[in-house]
Amino acid sequence: MMDFRELNRLNRRDMLRGTAMLGAGAAFMQPLPLWAQSGSMADIRKAAEEGKDASIKRIRDWIALPSIAAENRSMAEGAAYMAELAKDAGFTNVEIVPTDGHPGVFGTIDVGAKRTLGIYFMYDVKQFDPAEWSSPPLEGKMVERPGFGQAIMGRGAVNQKGPEATFLAALHAIRAAGRKLPVNIVLVCEGEEEIGSPHFRQIATKPNILAALKKCEGIFIPFASQGKTGNVTVNLGSKGIIELELIASGEKWGRGPKGDVHSSLKAMVDSPAWRLVQALQTLVTPDGNKPAIEGWFENVRPLTDREKTLIREAAKAGDEAQQKAALGVTHWIDNLSYPDALTRLAQEPTVNIEGLVAGYTGPGGKTVLPGKAVAKLDLRLVPNQTRAEAEKKLRAHLDKHGFTDVEVNVSGGYDPTEVAEDSRLVRSELATYKKLGVATSINPRMAGSWPGSTFTAPPVSIPAAHYGIGHGSGAHAPDEYYLIDSTNPKVAGLVDATMGFAEFLYVLAAIK
Repeated sequence: MMDFRELNRLNRRDMLRGTAMLGAGAAFMQPLPLWAQSGSMADIRKAAEEGKDASIKRIRDWIALPSIAAENRSMAEGAAYMAELAKDAGFTNVEIVPTDGHPGVFGTIDVGAKRTLGIYFMYDVKQFDPAEWSSPPLEGKMVERPGFGQAIMGRGAVNQKGPEATFLAALHAIRAAGRKLPVNIVLVCEGEEEIGSPHFRQIATKPNILAALKKCEGIFIPFASQGKTGNVTVNLGSKGIIELELIASGEKWGRGPKGDVHSSLKAMVDSPAWRLVQALQTLVTPDGNKPAIEGWFENVRPLTDREKTLIREAAKAGDEAQQKAALGVTHWIDNLSYPDALTRLAQEPTVNIEGLVAGYTGPGGKTVLPGKAVAKLDLRLVPNQTRAEAEKKLRAHLDKHGFTDVEVNVSGGYDPTEVAEDSRLVRSELATYKKLGVATSINPRMAGSWPGSTFTAPPVSIPAAHYGIGHGSGAHAPDEYYLIDSTNPKVAGLVDATMGFAEFLYVLAAIK
């Protein structure tokens, strides 16, 4: 995903998209006449404008189908719909790919070009509570967003259906303009990104899919990357993640109750909830800011001098006070300076508590002693840590400290991602942004996560990154939206974002 959008909307997916706060700056350009095209691009733009209503409908219809992996909701339907979207955009050999979990989707467009590009999609979205929204989350209504313009609101609007549908709109526009795609395209899609992509490797390494991916110059996930200034961060990697639950229970512990009992009994009955609290306290230093799991840092790769330079350049260009205000904080960890806080953000692995659940959590009090307590955690990993290493060390740590009864249930995760700054994929991104007149910075590592390591690691071994223009916010949160009609001259609306994807395809085909 730390947003040049609204940082108070921060969450895991917003972090994914990158921001000047997380990024390191570089070569800020004065915006040019952003969306001017000529020649064949003018024809494609005309087609994009004529297809705008169809593009909006495509996003709205997709929002209306909420495939939620965590709830096993409409997953088969979501895969089938994704397959139809791919076919409609011109992909052939489209197949729904079964896994040990929810299925993926694969397809190709082969125009006989000398270069091939990979595209990563996800068709799943996060859970939602309609009561928290100002507009029904599945209706995709148009709303006004001050400083930006008219946006479509709904679950999945920006994470990730809006940007993905916009990429598909670019394919439709190129075809409608009677132009030939300049590159071949390989589409790989999953339905479990929001639960940590536990089975995505099964999709990417299926023999026919692996063979197609290995032909690619690189692969990217479409995203809406702009805030009010129009700036975009080009990311050179992202942290890995493990999502898990720690569970303490009277049943597994052999002490405390197997179910909830009256709290008056605490004087003579052990508490699984306190057992869990004690286990959690061993995972971090007393201030909660540094992992204390044995061996956690032994494989951590320090930032290079180049990476540190990029971060400090970003700090100079950033607005620390504005970002603190947007986040609702007054200090960084350990009262660090802004440059040091950004450096720590890129460098450090983390142990975070996402949620704690035990006993009664409704209105008022209820005097119970819970028989079970659950902590939902995410562990962010940096190069050269691995998911397998981290899981093993977490279990060994708990056992060493006497918590053999505390269960570790991992739901998903993956290794960190890194992509070379001089790769053709990254150079094409920078060249496209420059052509469009979009101010850019380079971020050595996002604090957020996505399963790009599935592509960058063997056996696929291709560059993986993010690319896109346009704006949206509220991912994982109420009132998620994606900009359609921009009133901000520096920020792309739907048609301009469509052209941004079209431009990238032609730049990638031509760049040396």
